[in-house]
Amino acid sequence: MSVVFERPSLWRRLQPIFSGFDLPLLAGLVVLGMMGLVTMYSAGYDNGSRFADHGRNMLLGLGILFLVAQVPPQRLAQLAVPLYSLGVALLVATALFGITKKGATRWLNVGVVIQPSELMKIAMPLMLAWWFQKREGQLRALDFVAAALLLIVPVGLVVKQPDLGTAILILSGGLYVIYFAGLSWKLILPVLLAGAVAVTAIVLSADRICQDDVTWPLLREYQKHRVCTLLDPTTDPLGKGFHIIQGMIAIGSGGVTGKGFMQGTQTHLEFIPERTTDFVFAAFAEEFGLMGALALITAFTFVLARGLLIANSAPTVFSRLLAGALTMSFFTYAMVNMGMVSGILPVVGIPLPFISYGGTAMVTLGFALGMLMSIAKSRRLIQT
Repeated sequence: MSVVFERPSLWRRLQPIFSGFDLPLLAGLVVLGMMGLVTMYSAGYDNGSRFADHGRNMLLGLGILFLVAQVPPQRLAQLAVPLYSLGVALLVATALFGITKKGATRWLNVGVVIQPSELMKIAMPLMLAWWFQKREGQLRALDFVAAALLLIVPVGLVVKQPDLGTAILILSGGLYVIYFAGLSWKLILPVLLAGAVAVTAIVLSADRICQDDVTWPLLREYQKHRVCTLLDPTTDPLGKGFHIIQGMIAIGSGGVTGKGFMQGTQTHLEFIPERTTDFVFAAFAEEFGLMGALALITAFTFVLARGLLIANSAPTVFSRLLAGALTMSFFTYAMVNMGMVSGILPVVGIPLPFISYGGTAMVTLGFALGMLMSIAKSRRLIQT
């Protein structure tokens, strides 16, 4: 008697690969992607192939997200130490042998030119999540000190390049892990209070400390100018304050409903600098107004809420810390970018996720969101 085995269909064989994806999170990312494509078509209309390249970058990010989502969190934890060690080694090599452009030493030639600080955006939360996973059930104050040291080393190397925007993202990613690991509010509140006092002092004494003959400790001259320009961009409206002023004019001129798709005068007459990259939110707000800006913020808030929900229901300490940090880092991208374009925060080179043009940023986002999706898949597999 012969036994006949039924050959599974192609869908049955592919189903394990596609199953477990968090569909609400994926839907939120698709909405952001669509908004990004519409915005880039208008903002980059006179800028060669920006729209097509932006679409290609999105497909690349989506492919990376899909591939990384297949890697279980346990394997991601095994990659934490090697990735962190490689990232720090490359940052040290950059400081010693890096390529300098426009006064910044951020790139390293290893056969191809790379920017090692981008790796640390992923490696930092991975490393600290792995560290606190190892210390589960026996956390002491010294463990938080060790985590702070692991964070300070790469952040210090990136600040030295200098690259303040990337340093902020690496620092925030690490701090989110430390906070979610259980850092006491008794330690957090004094830092927040000191920060508030420092900001108030800078605002009240801006006229005196922003003089050309005054040197700020720990900050370079151009970083001092960025802060002073934020406090009063009209002091140099055609120079250092031009970016902020034109961004605010574009946002304000959009009104409630915006000027309409492809109708942004500030955008298409090229008053907005970097209108397809760092200042793309100004172009978006000009054409779609307050209502469009609220819709964009709602989409980012939905992704944030969904990511935190995934973190809250993650099965392990490592997964919870990593998912929470990655989600909050995504929020930091959006908050800092929209804040600097609106004149609330100093201008730093941080893109708006899915909206700004940039291949490197899209690859980094693909890795981060892929890890978040991997954690969501692992949760669903355990539940079933």
